[in-house]
Amino acid sequence: MDFRNEDGRVRPHFKILPIVLAGLFLLFQYLSSEKFTNPITGQSHRVGMSTQQEAALGLQSYQQILSQEHAIRSGPEVDKVTGVAQRLAAAVGEDGAGFEWAVSVLDSPQMNAFCLPGGKICVYTGILPVAKTEAGLAAVMGHEMAHAIARHGSQRILQQQMTSTAMLGLQGSMSNMSYDQQRTIMGLLGAGAQYGVTLPFSRKHESEADYMGTTYMARAGYDPHEAVELWKRMSGSGQGQKPPEYASTHPADSTRIRQLEEWMPQFMAEYDKARQR
Repeated sequence: MDFRNEDGRVRPHFKILPIVLAGLFLLFQYLSSEKFTNPITGQSHRVGMSTQQEAALGLQSYQQILSQEHAIRSGPEVDKVTGVAQRLAAAVGEDGAGFEWAVSVLDSPQMNAFCLPGGKICVYTGILPVAKTEAGLAAVMGHEMAHAIARHGSQRILQQQMTSTAMLGLQGSMSNMSYDQQRTIMGLLGAGAQYGVTLPFSRKHESEADYMGTTYMARAGYDPHEAVELWKRMSGSGQGQKPPEYASTHPADSTRIRQLEEWMPQFMAEYDKARQR
């Protein structure tokens, strides 16, 4: 095929070989990655790290956080968070096999909590007034524990690696184009990857963590309706203007509330079983 203009100069075009090589490497990355089955949804996923690597990274991050933040060692806040963590860990059961659960309460106005791979949980005191009740706190902590159990961090690592491979292949295919042409096309492709792959992937994980976390809180004997009430409070907590859902890593509060209400019959079945034990 002739890629020359009428004046004899080579017309800018995509080279095929870099795309083919990137495609082959993408296939290798996917097939060589570990397969993981979510214990609640039953769906299979590919992950970019082993459970041992995840736990080691989680412990390292946990120790670093504790060296930088002020952890409260005792008091009613610690007792409340610890009690909820123990009930949730018991409800998680074998879904958290291999996890070494630990929880710390950090003195900070941040309205946040997280669970690192391997089961290390941090709860900021700023989230407690919004959580309000033990059940509300269970909704927060169950959601964060679900992220770790579902290995969402490891899934994102693989997704980022594969996206980088694809982008490098596309960049290599444009090596005969001008710098301005490459910059324009790569900018469009980067935006497409961000809004079409990365952000939807993150929002899917958040919804999955909502479903799993509320299932765990119901199994622990907490009324799952409190998860809906939590997100209503979060929506009105004055956290500033939020981006539209398509540009966010998280579903809109209204979407989360709607999904939780749709799933409520399943949560209540788990809650009723827990109350009968």
